[in-house]
Amino acid sequence: MKKVLDWIENNLTPAMNKINHNVCIVTLKDSINQVMPLIFLGSIFSMLTLPGSIFKWEWWPNFGVPQGWTMGMISLMMSFLIPFNFMEKNRLRKSRIIAGIAGLILYAITITPQLIADNVPGFSHAAFGAGGMFIAIVTGMITGYSLKMFGKFSFFKEDSNLPDFIRQWFDQMLPIGFIVILGWVVVGVLGFDLYNAILTVFKPLQGIAETYWGFIALIVIKGALYSMGISAWVLVPITMPIMLAGIEANIAGTASNVFTSSFQYAYYTIGGGGCTLGLAFLLLKSKSKKLKSLGKVVVVPSIFNINEPLVFGAVAYNIILMIPMVLNCFISATLSYLFTRVIPFAAIPKILFQLWYCPYPICTWLATGGSISSIILVIGIFVVTTLVWYPFFKIYEKQCLAEEKLEGEN
Repeated sequence: MKKVLDWIENNLTPAMNKINHNVCIVTLKDSINQVMPLIFLGSIFSMLTLPGSIFKWEWWPNFGVPQGWTMGMISLMMSFLIPFNFMEKNRLRKSRIIAGIAGLILYAITITPQLIADNVPGFSHAAFGAGGMFIAIVTGMITGYSLKMFGKFSFFKEDSNLPDFIRQWFDQMLPIGFIVILGWVVVGVLGFDLYNAILTVFKPLQGIAETYWGFIALIVIKGALYSMGISAWVLVPITMPIMLAGIEANIAGTASNVFTSSFQYAYYTIGGGGCTLGLAFLLLKSKSKKLKSLGKVVVVPSIFNINEPLVFGAVAYNIILMIPMVLNCFISATLSYLFTRVIPFAAIPKILFQLWYCPYPICTWLATGGSISSIILVIGIFVVTTLVWYPFFKIYEKQCLAEEKLEGEN
């Protein structure tokens, strides 16, 4: 076991952290973080529709329009932010604004065939929301790398007497012209439907995530990485677009997807990834002074599903607690999948819910539109995952008590 832990610490973790700090991954993480206020607002507007649907109030306003102007615009915003942040990370700050504008242009050119096919007037398109995130990522990265290629190019010599802003005008014409011509040639002249081509490439990911083994694998991998102190953000560029597109389909009534952010916050992240709330309560009642003190620190954040203090304070690289954390990722995901998809006992959320800091089971009630059976399910998951934590916690507590006794004797 020591050899396994040494390999994880010395080989796997540095490799994963290298990926996590890659300029593309960091760019995508930052861009997603920057659109989170829109996603949060979309969640709030989505929940504001609950009183009308629960109590059948016909007079209650429909908050679909403000939701559309927040959550429904995230991919459009991402198409600007990705090349903008890419320039920032590559220390080409002078080009970041023009890069964002070029990203918007290429994104708009890319979705043009679909806009024409819709044949509906108005400022609206499915690609503006979560459904277009993969398109925004691809076009944003193409724009970023293209402008990086022209990053230090200038038509003028260093000793030119022209004012800097005039030099910038002309220097930025070339990269943005390249982007416009590239999009026009590929989409307009050659007639290549880049929008649907990108969707076709990434569409299988949604299908895999909706199978039991695909669903479980994605959750367990994230939990395993997290138990090693590796941020699950490394997978967010892949998982976030799928989850948001899934809940959009649920809201529209065209699917009943379980790999969504709403499903996640309704059932299987009680206290945070790995269902660590049960462990927080066990720490709080521990006989070990060390663990009891840690419990006092982590229990309040855990109630609000913030478990970084607990994970990095007790779980990471502690094989005794790493095992139940990964087990609970598997168990919580399996139970939630079984009693929603296989046995229709609890509800599959059809409401956008991204307020992950809301305590359980309140978040379950909100995400599922007031489903009592869903609350029963999440209580059951909490009990089961706490029971899984218990024997491993007692082993760890015994070790800590022995260490404290030895320190007392010395």
